[in-house]
Amino acid sequence: MFERAPTLAVIGGGQLARMMAQPAIGLGLPLRLLAEAPGVSAAQVIPDHIVGDYADLPTLREATAGCRVVTFDHEHVPIAHLRALAADGIAVRPAPEALVHAQDKAVMRQRLAELGVPCPRNAVVATRADVESFGLPCVLKTTRGGYDGKGVWVVRDLAEADLAFETAAAAGVQVLAEELVDFRRELSALVARSPSGQAAAYAVVASTQLDGVCHEVVAPAPDLAPALAGEAQQIALRLAGALDVTGILAVELFETTDGRILVNELAMRPHNTGHWSQDGAVTSQFENHLRAVMDLPLGSPAPRARWTVMVNILGGPTDSGRLFDGLPHAMARDPHLRVHLYGKDLRPGRKVGHVNAYGDDLDDCLERARHAAAWFRGDLGDESE
Repeated sequence: MFERAPTLAVIGGGQLARMMAQPAIGLGLPLRLLAEAPGVSAAQVIPDHIVGDYADLPTLREATAGCRVVTFDHEHVPIAHLRALAADGIAVRPAPEALVHAQDKAVMRQRLAELGVPCPRNAVVATRADVESFGLPCVLKTTRGGYDGKGVWVVRDLAEADLAFETAAAAGVQVLAEELVDFRRELSALVARSPSGQAAAYAVVASTQLDGVCHEVVAPAPDLAPALAGEAQQIALRLAGALDVTGILAVELFETTDGRILVNELAMRPHNTGHWSQDGAVTSQFENHLRAVMDLPLGSPAPRARWTVMVNILGGPTDSGRLFDGLPHAMARDPHLRVHLYGKDLRPGRKVGHVNAYGDDLDDCLERARHAAAWFRGDLGDESE
């Protein structure tokens, strides 16, 4: 008689949960989803789902009932609730003790300092005087809740700090000041780690941002010194072990103009800078996340091609984007292109999909991926070739 695999609960109905569904099918792994609203991205493809508030403990218990393991599409579930689920006997992966470092930037900075991990100079600030003492220009961040450029301000004048303090006060969180790093580019080192301690490191990638949102990723990072690439991977592997992370850990870094790397942010879930791995690696970040949280042997993170370029499809200033209607042009122009749409309504700046192009010529991959993303966005005319 066929024995059904244990059900994995996933909290959050965004595109990351949606993209876990495909490798789950291949692994024969049933998913149970807690979606924040009817018809959200992941709810469209995961039939076993309920709709509710992830900040409500009874709802979390309903969503995880009968599940052996719970994992996440985002990092915002209250730590106290996660500890309650763990006390109920559910394996919370990553565990609350790890996840707090992705939830609270002040906690993260303190722990990284204790570990001797290179980071930008930073301090918690509460007043204009604190900011002045820290030094301008600087970057102010809310310690909790910010993402995709939200909750982050570049401050060159003390008056500009007021919005950060007002935002933080309204949310009941602190403000973290960080030095404005003189960096060449942003990098990301992504690793997977299982409860048994097995780990796998993906190629270090270069990412570019558009209005605070990840826009483009090149794997591997071009012209990255092997010593720096190795250092970035070692930092990510060390943090995964020291923080006891289970699943995917993405370590976003600055490559400074004087040849150093500094840790910028941590994410303990599949990450935008790892989307290239769906088509450019032997095992995608989504499959390795599932393997890790279920304590299965990890798959190879090795690249399938010399280069892979991921470009996000972002909603334009109007609703003129093509999305599904853009598939005929994009696919006909480039049969090797891989398109991933999230089933989301268009909004300016919103991530609604991404494209991956891979091959031996980086310039060719860049052109193909950028053209396709621009076409879906509606930035190119109908006669574009």
